[in-house]
Amino acid sequence: MPQKLTVAVSQSRTLPSTSATLSALSETTHKAAGEGVHLLLFPEAYLGGYPRTCSFGAAVGYRNDVGREQFLHYFHSAVDLGDTPRGAGQDWVDKRLEVAKGKEYRGDGTRERLEEVARKTGVFLIVGLVEKSGGSLYCAVVYVCPREGCLGKRRKVMPTGTERLIWAQGSPSTLRAITTTISGVRLTLAAAICWENYMPLLRFSLYSQNVNLYLAPTADARDTWVPLMQTVAGESRAYVLSANQCMRRKHLPNWITGKAIAKYNQEQSHGTNGTGVDKKTKRSPSIVTKTEDNHEICLPSPDLDPSTKPKSSDLAITNATPPLRMSTIPVDDQTTGISQKSAHYNTPDNHKLALPNSTSNTKPQEKDDEDFVSRGGSCIISPTGNVLAGPLWEVEDGGLLIATIDFEDCERGRLDLDVAGSYGRMDSFELKVAGLDISPPP
Repeated sequence: MPQKLTVAVSQSRTLPSTSATLSALSETTHKAAGEGVHLLLFPEAYLGGYPRTCSFGAAVGYRNDVGREQFLHYFHSAVDLGDTPRGAGQDWVDKRLEVAKGKEYRGDGTRERLEEVARKTGVFLIVGLVEKSGGSLYCAVVYVCPREGCLGKRRKVMPTGTERLIWAQGSPSTLRAITTTISGVRLTLAAAICWENYMPLLRFSLYSQNVNLYLAPTADARDTWVPLMQTVAGESRAYVLSANQCMRRKHLPNWITGKAIAKYNQEQSHGTNGTGVDKKTKRSPSIVTKTEDNHEICLPSPDLDPSTKPKSSDLAITNATPPLRMSTIPVDDQTTGISQKSAHYNTPDNHKLALPNSTSNTKPQEKDDEDFVSRGGSCIISPTGNVLAGPLWEVEDGGLLIATIDFEDCERGRLDLDVAGSYGRMDSFELKVAGLDISPPP
């Protein structure tokens, strides 16, 4: 019997409300069903949103009220699937958890809506979302079968960078692969979210479960992402599907880009209202220097006399050192703004260094609303690492990549490589994961 299915990834972006995003998800899924798609992957944090560029008013040892207000907005935009903070596992899947009196279901109805879309279209859905449970947020993925509803859900075990401020850590037990049969084709599928794919042991925990469909919803839009997906496919001898959002700066929510935030930051940079000590916090005046990525560096003022306090354009770090141009390394879509020749530094392309400016009044680079903050890069990769579809760059509004694939290619690829079996020297190496059975599921 043929082992072929038509699969797809959707390069969709989060819309201003959860209801609008769910409606777009339904529309995209119906479109995919019309193309004969059996299984469809949506990006990381598609429901709830990926808060790109937002600092949440935080620096090391410092948070402010605007950041807390931003987090409130973000918390409200997350979805409630009716799970517990610890994660109820199979009890959640089987709907055995207690339902409040007078309520039809747990949560806010998002789970039920996803199950309805899958049932009506006949498409198996894998959806990235931000889940709220108790007082915490989790980056998660849910697997939705058209026949049986939600078959499983997992939470990201290791948020990356600033994500750790806003997302809690999920349990490794949720890395358990799930099995299903679609049109007579047996699938063992599991998801690694974004930079979890840079965790070799996490990848191996999925390989050990004999997955033939490896899912990688992401927020990484760098050129280096596709080679990583090719490596994962070659290692696992599984098909790899990766979906990312494509978004311009103008699509970021108002609570990230709003004028109130700029006003607050401006007020904070002016110090102490002429008193020498802040009336509210009783602290001495500070100098707040903002980086190009909209982060703040807060340092004690060298002068407690507010009448001689330097203007914001003249702020220095210490001892008249010119202000630093700070950024992350590497960057993906902006020029460095630093002359390598004049700075006497040889830096790789698309990298930034923190170097003194030649003048202290350099204006920050203006941001264009039409600039891409995420360029996409969704792709479909074969078990031998060949790119079957994509990468899809700078395509917005639900761009679909579709491929018809033969899952017997996964077995064909095991002739010369089975990293969790014959090639893995299981007599010499062993992996154990707390709370997770990494043997293939039944």
